[in-house]
Amino acid sequence: MNNPDKPSPHPLRKTLVITEFSALAVLLASMGWFSSQTDNGHSINPAWLLIPALASLAVFLSFIGLMYLRWIVAASADNQLRHKIVFSLLAVTLIGVWVYGIANTWLSLNAA
Repeated sequence: MNNPDKPSPHPLRKTLVITEFSALAVLLASMGWFSSQTDNGHSINPAWLLIPALASLAVFLSFIGLMYLRWIVAASADNQLRHKIVFSLLAVTLIGVWVYGIANTWLSLNAA
């Protein structure tokens, strides 16, 4: 059953997968809770939005970490610099999209 040709997974892989799916569960639960609160006519304190914001950040960061393990750590040494550059651009873009979404949400709350 044990395949000696197959390398063992990186030690952080399991932690990142657990973090990603736990944060995704928190994100979905908070979205469901918010929708049930607004259906009843209650207004939500903007401080509660920190829960889905931080959960979505955890999803993004763990996704980026898993992508790093799959892409950079597994790359051969001769192509690693090129992979790191492309990965860095992709990671910065993903975090930029997150920041843009959070900023637009916050500005729309304060504009109302």
